[in-house]
Amino acid sequence: MIKAALFDLDGTLLNRDASVQIFITNQYERLYHWLHHIPKDLYISRFIELDQRGYVWKDRVYKQLIDEFSIKELTWEELLDDYISQFRHSCVAFPHLHNMLAELKNGGIQLGMITNGFGRFQMDNILALEIEPYFQEILVSEWEGVKKPDPEIFKRAIKRLHVKPEECIFVGDHPEYDVYGAQKIGMKGIWKRDPHRTDAKHADAVIDDLSDLPRCIRSFEFSERTI
Repeated sequence: MIKAALFDLDGTLLNRDASVQIFITNQYERLYHWLHHIPKDLYISRFIELDQRGYVWKDRVYKQLIDEFSIKELTWEELLDDYISQFRHSCVAFPHLHNMLAELKNGGIQLGMITNGFGRFQMDNILALEIEPYFQEILVSEWEGVKKPDPEIFKRAIKRLHVKPEECIFVGDHPEYDVYGAQKIGMKGIWKRDPHRTDAKHADAVIDDLSDLPRCIRSFEFSERTI
């Protein structure tokens, strides 16, 4: 029986692609006085390219932008500070996020989250999505000192929820860090389909929309009863 559902954040609950597009557009407009010599579309597209969907931290991204675009009156530290303080105002949730979390919680499923990233930054984004109250446990890699796909961070989460691995599912968009990472300790790994990736054939299930998850969990429980 499934007693707990654990989630990744970026690309799973938070639509990071849409959020980044909004943020970097707003940043350009907010700092137009210092960035106006750069075509807006070029600034946006180059940031997104260098960001590599969040896998490159922004100090490196902004250092590169400063160099490439000869930005003279802003430092990379100032651009990074702007990112850290302002990104939360651009957070976009995937559709049906709140309804899905409420349905699972009302059905007696414990909820947890494991996300790689910097603690305060990730918590600001979670608060911006207004989903923190749904979760019993939230583990952020910076605060834990370990990150996905290390089995230790998955083990900590289920220990804090007082459940066994086989009683848990993990939902994420990354086939290795999320799906396989969870499976390695005995959890079911559910892949939230990411159009940028096609290598999650080992997933226990695949969902295209968060609203599909309650039905997916019921299918696992039905399968267990019929074995």
